[in-house]
Amino acid sequence: MVEPYKFSAGATPLLISLPHGSTYIPSSISKRMTQAAKRTPDTDWHVERLYDFAKDLGASMIAATHSRYVIDLNRDPSGIQLYKNADNTELCPTTTFDHEALYQPDKAPDGAEIAGRIDQYWRPYHTRLEEELASLRERYGIAVLFDGHSIQSEVPRFYTGRIPDLNLGSANGASAAPELAEKAFAALLGQNYSAVWDDRFTGGYITRRYGDPAAGIHALQLELTWRNYMDEESFRFQPKLAKRLKPLLENLIRQLVGWANEKAGGV
Repeated sequence: MVEPYKFSAGATPLLISLPHGSTYIPSSISKRMTQAAKRTPDTDWHVERLYDFAKDLGASMIAATHSRYVIDLNRDPSGIQLYKNADNTELCPTTTFDHEALYQPDKAPDGAEIAGRIDQYWRPYHTRLEEELASLRERYGIAVLFDGHSIQSEVPRFYTGRIPDLNLGSANGASAAPELAEKAFAALLGQNYSAVWDDRFTGGYITRRYGDPAAGIHALQLELTWRNYMDEESFRFQPKLAKRLKPLLENLIRQLVGWANEKAGGV
């Protein structure tokens, strides 16, 4: 059996979460799925490769080992919608972002199966996430959570027109200290990429659930678009594009680590 997450410990107050980077679907589920589902088009493709430098900077990292089509780790387990007055995907998605069916007729998971997936996949990831943030806060007096995501450049279901290259989310200022969010956003500017802050992608369940600045836990999400590091049709990684993008991401993570280290012990 494949464990529900991978974890590596770091040496700073920063924890990176990558909940949507896997394409793996157990055969017991995939055999009931459509061909569209088996392509796993809505994966946060290659995010572990994009952030492979982070461990050398001292960040801890937790990454999902199963596709978001098994269960979406960035959604509320109660099924509450993430964005009000918008088209939302489910905890256990039944369609792709393009509204293609994920399951063959009458093969979608029922309530009992969804509850089982929560216990088997969702809860272990979040238990470890919560425990690690508590451990970092106890050790350093502060914890910073960075939730890394990526998305196709145009997804009409969620966004009209082309999505900006870099989309920083701080839950409209609720999940992180303004000073940290400002520092993070500044790291995204000036590199010929379009960048927005708390625009359409303000942060998912993980950012909102764990970000609690008053308690010393600060959370930010970055949603970046595929066109900057991969081919959007084939899903292939493009090293030349990524070589241009990765220094910006490395600077961003350095800024988060630096801020966290400065604040460590002072909260």
